[in-house]
Amino acid sequence: QVQLVESGGGLVQPGGSLRLSCVASGSIASIYDMGWYRQAAGKQREWVAAITFGGSTTYGDSVKGRFTISRDYAKNTIYLQMNSLNPEDTAVYYCNATVATRTTTADYWGQGTQVTVSS
Repeated sequence: QVQLVESGGGLVQPGGSLRLSCVASGSIASIYDMGWYRQAAGKQREWVAAITFGGSTTYGDSVKGRFTISRDYAKNTIYLQMNSLNPEDTAVYYCNATVATRTTTADYWGQGTQVTVSS
């Protein structure tokens, strides 16, 4: 069993910053790609950023230049540093990871953390 747990969400003013974390735990043999998605109220889930096993990063157009994804391999953790936040960034942010256990490889999701950008 594999669990992903996000943290770091909250309420921030426009122009502010937040740092999200996602920790993977359980019967993990290896973690491949990891990433962040978000879903605003009434909208479809949107891909935000990804980081490969080798450390290569990619970003959605709406966050490029403002968000930074990083990874701590020793802690099975990824981070999302979010700067210059605006109200359009308000959403539930979800962590995703492709994880290999002893018996299978599958995609896992966290429960989400709410980010609200408002004055």
